[in-house]
Amino acid sequence: MFYRSLKSSSKLVNFEEAVKKGLAEDGGLFFPKKIKKLKKEFIENLENFSNIDIAYEVIKQFIGDEINENDLKNIITNTIDFDFPLIDIEKNVKSLELFHGPTLAFKDVGARFMANCLGYFNKKSNKINTVLVATSGDTGAAVANGFLDVKGTNVVILYPKNMVSEVQEKQLTTNKKNITAFRVDGTFDDCQQMVKKAFTDKELNNELNLTSANSINVARWLPQMFYYFFAIKQLKINNKKIVFSVPSGNFGNICAGAIAMKLGLPIDQFVASTNSNDTIPRYLNSKNYNPKKTIPTISNAMDVSNPSNFIRIEEIFQDFNELKNCFSSYSFRDDKTLKAVKSVYKNSNYILDPHGAVGYLGLKKFLANNSDFIGIFLETAHPIKFSNHIENELKLKLKIPQSINKILKKEKIFTDLSSYNEFKNLMLNFG
Repeated sequence: MFYRSLKSSSKLVNFEEAVKKGLAEDGGLFFPKKIKKLKKEFIENLENFSNIDIAYEVIKQFIGDEINENDLKNIITNTIDFDFPLIDIEKNVKSLELFHGPTLAFKDVGARFMANCLGYFNKKSNKINTVLVATSGDTGAAVANGFLDVKGTNVVILYPKNMVSEVQEKQLTTNKKNITAFRVDGTFDDCQQMVKKAFTDKELNNELNLTSANSINVARWLPQMFYYFFAIKQLKINNKKIVFSVPSGNFGNICAGAIAMKLGLPIDQFVASTNSNDTIPRYLNSKNYNPKKTIPTISNAMDVSNPSNFIRIEEIFQDFNELKNCFSSYSFRDDKTLKAVKSVYKNSNYILDPHGAVGYLGLKKFLANNSDFIGIFLETAHPIKFSNHIENELKLKLKIPQSINKILKKEKIFTDLSSYNEFKNLMLNFG
C-alpha cells in the first residue's frame, strides 16, 4: 500500500514511512493511494468471524506486505483485547461502547495499534523516534498508555491548561519513563498548531525524528474502522437502513467510518454530532468553511474548531453534494447535553458521558425525520472521566474503576509553556 499527500500526489510513501513521518514533507495528511472494496461474502457473514479475523481483513490492504500476516495478527490481538458491546437504549437506538480499553476511551484502539506498529518497525532500527501528540483529553491518555516502554520511542504530549478533566490530566501526567507532558496556555487548536508547525520545522525533525500519534497519523486513524465492523457484526439488520452518529472533534473517528463504508460496510448515513464548536454543521448548511475561536465545553475531547481530518472526508466524497447525501451534522450546547444525560438515565437507566450524550442527541435529531433507519451512536468514554458533571446532574456517585483508582493519588508531572519558540527550545534540550 502506498500513501500520498493530500497537498500533492506526486510523491508516494509506504505504510512504514507514513507512520514514522506522521505528516508528508509538504505538511499534508497522508491518504491511501487506492481503496479496494472487501468481498461481499465477507461483509454479509461478519458474525461468523472473530474480531481478530475481521480486523485483519479490514486493515491488511492498508499495510501491504510490510508486516507479515502472523505479526500483523499479533499486533491486532494486542490492540483489541477488550469488548465493544452494542447496547439497546431505545427503539431503533443503540449505543456502541468503546470505553472498555485500558484508558477507558475509544482512542485506545488507534493508540495501541500505532504503538505496536512502531515498535515492530523499530526492531530493525537503532533510531529513537519522538512521538508528538496534541490532545483535548483522551488522545494523550491513550497514547501514553499505548507507548509506555515501547522500544525506540519517546512520547511528548501537549494538552490545554484547564481544559481537560482531572482524571484525564492524571492519565496524561503520571506515567514518567518515556512519557513527557507539556501543559499549554491555550486551546487544543493551539496545541495542534504547535504540533503541525513542529513537523515543518527541519531543525526539530532532524534532531528528534518526529512522528505524530494524533489521528492525522494513518496508524492511529485507520484502525478506528474496526468499531463499525464490530457494530454491524452484532446488529441484527431488519431491512432498515443504518445510521451512525459520531461525537466529532478532530473528525478522525467518523472519517474512519467513511472508509469502512467505502470498503463495502452497509452504512447509509453518518451524523457528525458536535458540541458548540460547530464549524462543520455551519459548513454543510452554507458551504462556507469558517472556523471560529474554540469554545470550552463539558465534552472537551470535541473542543476543536478546525478539525484536521475533515480534508480526508472531502477526499473520500470528492463532491460537496455527495458529502451532503451521506453526512448530516448538528451542534448541541452543554445544557442540551446534560438534559440528555438526565433523560436517558431516567428512561433507560443508562449513564452517558458528555460525548456520548452529544452523539445520542445527534442521532435522535436525525431519526425524528428518518424513521426507516436504525441508529447507533458511539459512546466514546467512560462517564467516570467526567464524574463532576455526571454526578451533579444525576445526583449519584459513580463507581470508580480500578484502573482510575490507581492513578488518582499519583503526582502530576508536567511543564508549562505558552509559545512555539518556548516549546521548540524545550524539545531541543529534551532531545
